[in-house]
Amino acid sequence: MRKCTVQALVLALACILLLILLTPSIPQPQRYHDFADKRQFFGIPNALNVISNFPFMVIGLIGLVLCHRGNYFNLSLQGEKWGWTCFYVGVISVTFGSSYYHLDPEDAGLVWDRLPMSVAFGSLLAILIIERIDAKKGTISIVPLITAGIMCSVYWRFFGDIRLYLLAQGASCIAIPLMAALLPPMYTHSTYWLWASGFYLLALLQEAADKAIYMLTFHIVSGHTLKHLSAAMVPVILTVMLAKRSVYLGKLLHAKST
Repeated sequence: MRKCTVQALVLALACILLLILLTPSIPQPQRYHDFADKRQFFGIPNALNVISNFPFMVIGLIGLVLCHRGNYFNLSLQGEKWGWTCFYVGVISVTFGSSYYHLDPEDAGLVWDRLPMSVAFGSLLAILIIERIDAKKGTISIVPLITAGIMCSVYWRFFGDIRLYLLAQGASCIAIPLMAALLPPMYTHSTYWLWASGFYLLALLQEAADKAIYMLTFHIVSGHTLKHLSAAMVPVILTVMLAKRSVYLGKLLHAKST
Protein backbone atom coordinates (compact mmCIF):
# COMPACT_ATOMS: atom_id res chain seq x y z
CA MET A 1 0.00 0.00 0.00
CA ARG A 2 2.82 2.40 0.91
CA LYS A 3 4.60 1.64 -2.36
CA CYS A 4 1.42 2.31 -4.35
CA THR A 5 0.90 5.59 -2.51
CA VAL A 6 4.43 6.77 -3.28
CA GLN A 7 4.03 5.77 -6.92
CA ALA A 8 0.74 7.66 -7.17
CA LEU A 9 2.32 10.80 -5.68
CA VAL A 10 5.29 10.60 -8.06
CA LEU A 11 2.96 10.12 -11.02
CA ALA A 12 0.81 13.09 -9.95
CA LEU A 13 3.86 15.34 -9.55
CA ALA A 14 5.20 14.22 -12.95
CA CYS A 15 1.87 15.04 -14.61
CA ILE A 16 1.82 18.49 -13.00
CA LEU A 17 5.40 19.15 -14.13
CA LEU A 18 4.55 18.09 -17.68
CA LEU A 19 1.50 20.38 -17.60
CA ILE A 20 3.68 23.34 -16.65
CA LEU A 21 6.38 22.55 -19.21
CA LEU A 22 4.27 21.56 -22.21
CA THR A 23 1.28 23.89 -22.08
CA PRO A 24 1.20 27.69 -22.38
CA SER A 25 0.43 29.76 -19.32
CA ILE A 26 -3.13 31.01 -18.89
CA PRO A 27 -3.53 34.50 -17.44
CA GLN A 28 -6.54 35.42 -15.37
CA PRO A 29 -9.14 36.82 -17.82
CA GLN A 30 -9.84 40.40 -16.75
CA ARG A 31 -13.42 40.17 -17.97
CA TYR A 32 -14.02 37.87 -15.00
CA HIS A 33 -14.08 40.95 -12.77
CA ASP A 34 -16.86 42.56 -14.84
CA PHE A 35 -19.89 41.34 -12.89
CA ALA A 36 -23.41 42.10 -14.03
CA ASP A 37 -24.76 43.55 -10.80
CA LYS A 38 -22.81 46.66 -9.77
CA ARG A 39 -25.57 48.28 -7.71
CA GLN A 40 -24.71 50.04 -4.50
CA PHE A 41 -26.86 49.74 -1.37
CA PHE A 42 -26.25 51.26 2.05
CA GLY A 43 -22.97 52.66 0.75
CA ILE A 44 -21.70 49.17 -0.17
CA PRO A 45 -20.43 48.84 -3.75
CA ASN A 46 -21.51 45.68 -5.59
CA ALA A 47 -23.76 45.19 -2.59
CA LEU A 48 -25.57 41.94 -3.38
CA ASN A 49 -22.36 40.17 -4.39
CA VAL A 50 -20.87 41.26 -1.06
CA ILE A 51 -23.86 40.60 1.21
CA SER A 52 -24.61 37.19 -0.32
CA ASN A 53 -21.42 35.89 1.32
CA PHE A 54 -22.97 36.23 4.79
CA PRO A 55 -24.50 32.68 4.79
CA PHE A 56 -20.97 31.25 4.74
CA MET A 57 -20.29 32.95 8.06
CA VAL A 58 -23.50 31.62 9.65
CA ILE A 59 -23.15 27.98 8.62
CA GLY A 60 -19.39 28.02 9.16
CA LEU A 61 -19.74 29.18 12.76
CA ILE A 62 -22.55 26.70 13.44
CA GLY A 63 -20.51 23.84 12.04
CA LEU A 64 -17.35 24.85 13.89
CA VAL A 65 -19.18 25.07 17.21
CA LEU A 66 -20.90 21.71 16.73
CA CYS A 67 -17.58 20.09 15.76
CA HIS A 68 -16.29 20.87 19.22
CA ARG A 69 -19.52 20.52 21.22
CA GLY A 70 -19.10 17.14 22.85
CA ASN A 71 -19.51 14.62 20.07
CA TYR A 72 -22.62 16.11 18.45
CA PHE A 73 -21.46 15.12 14.96
CA ASN A 74 -20.51 11.59 16.08
CA LEU A 75 -16.99 11.95 14.66
CA SER A 76 -15.32 8.60 15.19
CA LEU A 77 -11.69 9.53 14.48
CA GLN A 78 -9.48 12.41 15.60
CA GLY A 79 -8.42 13.08 12.02
CA GLU A 80 -12.05 13.70 11.08
CA LYS A 81 -12.34 16.35 13.77
CA TRP A 82 -9.26 18.12 12.45
CA GLY A 83 -10.47 17.84 8.86
CA TRP A 84 -13.95 19.20 9.56
CA THR A 85 -12.49 21.97 11.71
CA CYS A 86 -10.29 23.07 8.80
CA PHE A 87 -13.28 22.86 6.47
CA TYR A 88 -15.46 25.12 8.61
CA VAL A 89 -12.60 27.57 9.14
CA GLY A 90 -12.29 27.73 5.35
CA VAL A 91 -16.04 28.30 4.99
CA ILE A 92 -15.99 31.15 7.52
CA SER A 93 -12.98 32.68 5.77
CA VAL A 94 -14.86 32.69 2.45
CA THR A 95 -17.12 35.38 3.94
CA PHE A 96 -14.21 37.74 4.50
CA GLY A 97 -12.16 36.85 1.41
CA SER A 98 -15.04 36.98 -1.07
CA SER A 99 -16.58 40.11 0.46
CA TYR A 100 -13.23 41.89 0.33
CA TYR A 101 -12.80 40.91 -3.31
CA HIS A 102 -16.27 42.01 -4.38
CA LEU A 103 -15.90 45.45 -2.81
CA ASP A 104 -13.36 46.19 -5.56
CA PRO A 105 -13.04 43.27 -8.00
CA GLU A 106 -9.47 42.87 -9.25
CA ASP A 107 -6.69 40.30 -9.21
CA ALA A 108 -5.22 41.53 -5.91
CA GLY A 109 -8.50 40.82 -4.11
CA LEU A 110 -9.36 37.65 -6.02
CA VAL A 111 -6.53 35.71 -4.40
CA TRP A 112 -8.18 36.27 -1.00
CA ASP A 113 -11.41 34.91 -2.45
CA ARG A 114 -9.73 31.74 -3.69
CA LEU A 115 -7.50 30.91 -0.72
CA PRO A 116 -10.36 29.97 1.66
CA MET A 117 -11.96 27.80 -1.02
CA SER A 118 -8.64 25.99 -1.43
CA VAL A 119 -8.65 25.25 2.31
CA ALA A 120 -12.23 23.94 2.15
CA PHE A 121 -11.61 21.71 -0.89
CA GLY A 122 -8.38 20.29 0.53
CA SER A 123 -10.12 19.51 3.81
CA LEU A 124 -12.98 17.67 2.11
CA LEU A 125 -10.58 15.53 0.08
CA ALA A 126 -8.66 14.61 3.24
CA ILE A 127 -11.91 13.79 5.07
CA LEU A 128 -13.00 11.41 2.32
CA ILE A 129 -9.59 9.70 2.38
CA ILE A 130 -9.97 9.26 6.15
CA GLU A 131 -13.49 7.89 5.84
CA ARG A 132 -13.14 5.67 2.81
CA ILE A 133 -9.52 4.75 2.15
CA ASP A 134 -7.24 4.90 5.17
CA ALA A 135 -7.68 6.88 8.39
CA LYS A 136 -3.97 7.36 9.07
CA LYS A 137 -3.06 8.41 5.53
CA GLY A 138 -6.08 10.70 5.37
CA THR A 139 -5.11 12.44 8.60
CA ILE A 140 -1.54 12.91 7.38
CA SER A 141 -2.85 14.29 4.07
CA ILE A 142 -4.83 17.17 5.65
CA VAL A 143 -1.93 19.63 5.77
CA PRO A 144 -0.37 18.65 2.39
CA LEU A 145 -3.70 18.86 0.54
CA ILE A 146 -4.58 22.24 2.05
CA THR A 147 -1.04 23.51 1.42
CA ALA A 148 -1.16 22.32 -2.20
CA GLY A 149 -4.42 24.17 -2.78
CA ILE A 150 -3.06 27.35 -1.23
CA MET A 151 0.14 27.14 -3.29
CA CYS A 152 -1.88 26.84 -6.51
CA SER A 153 -3.57 30.17 -5.71
CA VAL A 154 -0.28 31.77 -4.65
CA TYR A 155 1.38 30.53 -7.86
CA TRP A 156 -1.31 32.23 -9.91
CA ARG A 157 -0.93 35.50 -8.01
CA PHE A 158 2.85 35.66 -8.39
CA PHE A 159 3.22 34.24 -11.90
CA GLY A 160 -0.07 35.32 -13.49
CA ASP A 161 -0.89 31.75 -14.51
CA ILE A 162 -4.13 30.05 -13.41
CA ARG A 163 -3.36 26.58 -14.80
CA LEU A 164 -2.56 25.04 -11.41
CA TYR A 165 -5.58 26.65 -9.78
CA LEU A 166 -7.87 25.34 -12.51
CA LEU A 167 -6.27 21.90 -12.19
CA ALA A 168 -6.74 21.86 -8.40
CA GLN A 169 -10.35 23.01 -8.55
CA GLY A 170 -11.21 20.67 -11.41
CA ALA A 171 -9.57 17.69 -9.72
CA SER A 172 -11.45 18.41 -6.48
CA CYS A 173 -14.80 18.78 -8.27
CA ILE A 174 -14.27 15.41 -9.95
CA ALA A 175 -12.61 13.50 -7.11
CA ILE A 176 -15.06 14.39 -4.33
CA PRO A 177 -18.27 13.09 -5.96
CA LEU A 178 -16.45 10.09 -7.45
CA MET A 179 -15.01 9.07 -4.07
CA ALA A 180 -18.40 9.60 -2.44
CA ALA A 181 -20.18 7.50 -5.07
CA LEU A 182 -17.71 4.67 -5.61
CA LEU A 183 -15.92 4.03 -2.31
CA PRO A 184 -17.67 2.19 0.54
CA PRO A 185 -18.82 4.64 3.24
CA MET A 186 -18.10 4.54 6.96
CA TYR A 187 -21.34 6.39 7.72
CA THR A 188 -24.98 6.46 6.65
CA HIS A 189 -26.51 9.32 4.61
CA SER A 190 -23.66 9.17 2.10
CA THR A 191 -25.88 10.58 -0.67
CA TYR A 192 -25.60 14.00 0.96
CA TRP A 193 -22.10 14.23 -0.51
CA LEU A 194 -23.63 13.98 -3.97
CA TRP A 195 -26.27 16.62 -3.20
CA ALA A 196 -23.51 18.94 -2.02
CA SER A 197 -21.53 18.30 -5.21
CA GLY A 198 -24.65 19.02 -7.27
CA PHE A 199 -25.14 22.39 -5.62
CA TYR A 200 -21.53 23.33 -6.28
CA LEU A 201 -21.96 22.40 -9.95
CA LEU A 202 -25.10 24.58 -9.99
CA ALA A 203 -23.06 27.42 -8.49
CA LEU A 204 -20.49 27.15 -11.29
CA LEU A 205 -23.24 27.25 -13.92
CA GLN A 206 -24.80 30.31 -12.28
CA GLU A 207 -21.42 32.01 -12.24
CA ALA A 208 -20.98 31.36 -15.95
CA ALA A 209 -24.48 32.74 -16.65
CA ASP A 210 -24.03 35.83 -14.47
CA LYS A 211 -25.19 38.43 -16.98
CA ALA A 212 -27.84 36.23 -18.61
CA ILE A 213 -29.53 35.54 -15.26
CA TYR A 214 -29.38 39.24 -14.39
CA MET A 215 -31.22 40.05 -17.61
CA LEU A 216 -33.76 37.22 -17.24
CA THR A 217 -34.63 38.35 -13.70
CA PHE A 218 -35.16 41.94 -14.91
CA HIS A 219 -32.08 43.14 -13.02
CA ILE A 220 -33.33 41.78 -9.68
CA VAL A 221 -30.55 39.30 -9.01
CA SER A 222 -27.42 38.24 -10.90
CA GLY A 223 -26.02 34.81 -11.53
CA HIS A 224 -23.00 35.54 -9.34
CA THR A 225 -25.17 36.40 -6.35
CA LEU A 226 -27.10 33.16 -6.83
CA LYS A 227 -23.76 31.39 -7.16
CA HIS A 228 -22.83 32.47 -3.64
CA LEU A 229 -26.14 31.22 -2.27
CA SER A 230 -25.87 27.86 -4.06
CA ALA A 231 -22.25 27.42 -2.95
CA ALA A 232 -23.31 28.16 0.65
CA MET A 233 -25.70 25.21 0.38
CA VAL A 234 -22.67 22.90 0.21
CA PRO A 235 -21.66 23.37 3.88
CA VAL A 236 -25.36 23.47 4.84
CA ILE A 237 -25.96 20.03 3.31
CA LEU A 238 -22.76 18.59 4.76
CA THR A 239 -23.65 19.94 8.20
CA VAL A 240 -27.08 18.30 8.02
CA MET A 241 -25.35 15.09 6.93
CA LEU A 242 -23.03 15.21 9.95
CA ALA A 243 -25.96 15.77 12.29
CA LYS A 244 -28.06 12.91 10.90
CA ARG A 245 -25.59 10.19 10.02
CA SER A 246 -24.52 7.20 12.10
CA VAL A 247 -21.45 4.99 11.87
CA TYR A 248 -21.29 1.54 10.32
CA LEU A 249 -19.80 -0.53 13.17
CA GLY A 250 -17.74 -2.85 10.98
CA LYS A 251 -16.17 0.04 9.11
CA LEU A 252 -15.35 1.81 12.40
CA LEU A 253 -13.58 -1.25 13.84
CA HIS A 254 -11.54 -1.59 10.65
CA ALA A 255 -10.56 2.11 10.69
CA LYS A 256 -9.45 1.94 14.33
CA SER A 257 -7.45 -1.23 13.72
CA THR A 258 -5.47 0.48 10.96
